[in-house]
Formats: sequence, structure tokens, C-alpha cells
Amino acid sequence: MRAGLIERFPKPLMYLLALLLGVLHTASFAPTDLWALEPLALAGLFWLVEGAAPRRAALLGFVFGIGWLASGLWWLYISMHDYGSLPGVFAAGSVLLLSAFLSIDYALALMLAAWLARGLPSDHQRGRRAVAFGSAWLLAELARASLFTGFPWIAGGYAHTVGPLAAFAPWVGVYGIGALSALLAAALALRAWRLLNGIIVLVIGAQFAPHDFTKPAGAIDIALVQPAIAQDLKFNADLMDAHLEALAKQIESAKGDLVVTPESVVPLPLSALDPAYIVRLQRTGRPLLLGTFLGDDKQGYVNTMVAIGTGKPYAYGKRHLLPFGEFVPTGFHWFVELLGIPMADQARGRNTAPLVVAGQRLRPLICYESLFGEDFADSAAGAASPQAATMFVNVSNLAWFGKLMIQDQDLQFAQMRAIEFQRPIVRSTNTGATAVIDAAGHVTARLPEGVPDVLQAHVEGRTGATPYAHWLAAVGLWPLLVVAIAGLLTAMRRGRRA
Repeated sequence: MRAGLIERFPKPLMYLLALLLGVLHTASFAPTDLWALEPLALAGLFWLVEGAAPRRAALLGFVFGIGWLASGLWWLYISMHDYGSLPGVFAAGSVLLLSAFLSIDYALALMLAAWLARGLPSDHQRGRRAVAFGSAWLLAELARASLFTGFPWIAGGYAHTVGPLAAFAPWVGVYGIGALSALLAAALALRAWRLLNGIIVLVIGAQFAPHDFTKPAGAIDIALVQPAIAQDLKFNADLMDAHLEALAKQIESAKGDLVVTPESVVPLPLSALDPAYIVRLQRTGRPLLLGTFLGDDKQGYVNTMVAIGTGKPYAYGKRHLLPFGEFVPTGFHWFVELLGIPMADQARGRNTAPLVVAGQRLRPLICYESLFGEDFADSAAGAASPQAATMFVNVSNLAWFGKLMIQDQDLQFAQMRAIEFQRPIVRSTNTGATAVIDAAGHVTARLPEGVPDVLQAHVEGRTGATPYAHWLAAVGLWPLLVVAIAGLLTAMRRGRRA
């Protein structure tokens, strides 16, 4: 019956629905925070592909992915067109090409799920068909997070920094939440009541499960600087002195135990600064984390947070670089040269040790490093380790991408890291979102976007580790991969029997 309906359904309308469901999926993320739309959009997708041939399911998943990712990553157009001087058609085409490339993971996942479902009776084994979908979806999310350096922007689980599924973050992290949401979506679409009831009981139980895995570890007063310099003016040599003067005045006006500036707030190698300027910053008598670059033309330049006035040398260089913006994949130098991105081929940092200030251990994260919790889980596990951080310091410059959506998305990712690791995260950005996030993932303070200001905050550090931090630091994302494969094998075995 279902297969016949799929065969009679107009194909163009099916693909249009898949595209619109992808856009609806994007609406579940910040700034709307309509988390319930995330599983509902996936339920609609599952309804479309249920009973479809694997090839049709793959195409529907591909179109859904394009709708989701193009609408969620459209701000890349601003960086390429407004600041990279790429013609509008080519900039828009580049966003679509990237979205299509990332959507391949979801096309393959739905093709696999549809192939497995063909061996399961349509009126029975509904739970197992849902498991096949959830497992395939998890496999796709892990692939997007890991392959080709990874680009897990607005992965499904991020919609659940609010809502009942957030309770699972300290246990299974963002990808585990995304898999559970996909399983829930398939159960809804299939009306698999037994499985659905089991999920509801599990979600209710999670709200009452142990959740305080960390404890207070003192506090620190931090000043977060937001210069609000427009991206098209940031590298203007004629305005550099004025920008540095304004920055120095903001730093001098700040109070507290530590001052934090955004990523690359000094868009020059530190060696190019007038030594008198550095002496001026030291005279505040207050430790400072300054965003700049270290290195030389031969060894390469590293996007770095340099500590000034801490008594001991400290520098943290960005380790997980952004393709095209910070390192150039082989064969694409022509594209980056066309965009004219300064310092687009950088070197990687090596330091992972925290900065110790006022009894707190602060682990810097530069820009979208905050997406990759697996890269710094060791900083949130092992309270007795000198590598264990009591809080994270996330700095970025999102002025490349405009104001709409991007700042709230990036803030949402940091909120998920705070919930997963139960650590506060303080954020200093050029134009927004400069904010403070507590260990429960709540934004406790935030500056208005695009306004030059300094955010003063009293932040409580935390020590201890969540279950997710423990196993992620020990073995990485492998347990989730094993779960995905086990789910697929279960469906395959039952399908062969049927």
C-alpha cells in the first residue's frame, strides 16, 4: 500500500517537499530555538522515503540536505561576495556546491536505510526499520563531522540545547542526541507505538537521572572585549593605528582578573607591533589574552592567543583550521587567491595546556574549534590532571559572515559544549556574540551585536567530568560508530530472515 502510494506520488512534488523539509529543519536551530521542528522535519523526510527504492531515497535525502544546509550556511555568501569580491552568481553557486557535497552523506545514509527496509515486512518490524533509519542517520552525521577535516555545522543534535533531549548531552553528546532524535522521528512516522513509548520513558527518565557531574572550583572576574570593527576596515593599513589605539583604550578600561580579546584582534604578526604598544598593554597590571599571529614567512603564521602580563610565557595556537579560510586544500590555491583572503594558508598550533590565572585553568578555543568537542575532551576529563580546564575561553571573528543567524548558531554550539562537559564558556568576539555561558548551557550575559563594548563577568569554574567527557577523551567518537553499525547489522539480519 505504502509503496504504491510512493509510486503514484508526483516526483517533482516529492522533491519540493524534501527541499522544504530541509529548510524547516534549519528553522529548528538558533536563533529560533524551535527544537521540536528538528524531529518533525526528519519524520516528514522518513515519511517521504518510506517504501521508496534506495535510489529514490538517496535523491530525496540529497535534496533534503541541500535545503537544510544551503539555508543554514547561506551566510557564506557574504564572506565570498561582500568581502571576497566573488561575483554573486559564483558565490551563490559555491554555497550550493558545498551544501551538495555535504549532502552526499545523507543521500548515502537514506539509500542504505531504504535498502535495509526492503527486507523487512511493511506491516511488521516497524521498530527495526526505525532503528535502521536512526543508525544510518548517525553514521551520516559522524561522517560529516570527521571526513575531510570535518564540517559538522548545525548537526541535528545542536537544535536540542533546549528541550528534553538536552538531558542526554552529558551522556552521549551532540551526535548521540541527533541519533535519538532521528529514531524518534522514524517512530513517529511509522507509528511504532512500542518503540515510541520506550523513547518517551527514556526521555522522562533522563530528566531525573544523575546530572551534576562537576562541582564548583572557585571563580574569576573576566573582561571580554568586543571591538566591533567592520571586516572591510579591519585590514585597512590607513586605519590600523586608530584601531590599535581604540583596542588599547578598551583593554585599559577593563576590570577583573583577566582581559580577553577576540581572535586576530591584532591582524598582524606580534613581531610587527611597536614594542611600546606591548609595554602599554603590560602597564595595566592585568593579565591579557591577545589575539594575534605568531610565526614567520618560512615556518608559516599561527592564529594565536598570546598571554601578556601573566608572568610566564603562554601562547595557544589554533589547531583545527578552517578549509579555504585558514588552510588551502591541494589544488584550490587559485580559488583562495581569487577571494583575496589574507593569511589564508596558516600553520597549526601545538599547545593544548590551559592558561592558569587566579586559580582557574582556562583552555582557549579559537573560532570554530568549539564544534569539535572530541578534539579537546581531554581538557574536560580528569580533574587532577594539569591539562584539565575549569572553563573554556572561545574567541572568534564572525564579521566575515554578517550578522544574521551566524552569531546565534555559533553561540548555540558553545552552549552544547558547556552542557556536554559541564564547564562554563566565555566568548570574546569582534562583532558578536560576545557572551558568558554557565555550566548548564545558559547564556547569563551577552553584549549587543556590532557595538564596541567590554563585558564584565564573574564566572564560576568547575572541576570533574561528565560520562561523555570520560569516554570521548578515552576513545573518541568510536562508541557512537559502533552503535550505528550495530543498529544497521541488526536490521540487516532481520531483513534476511524476513
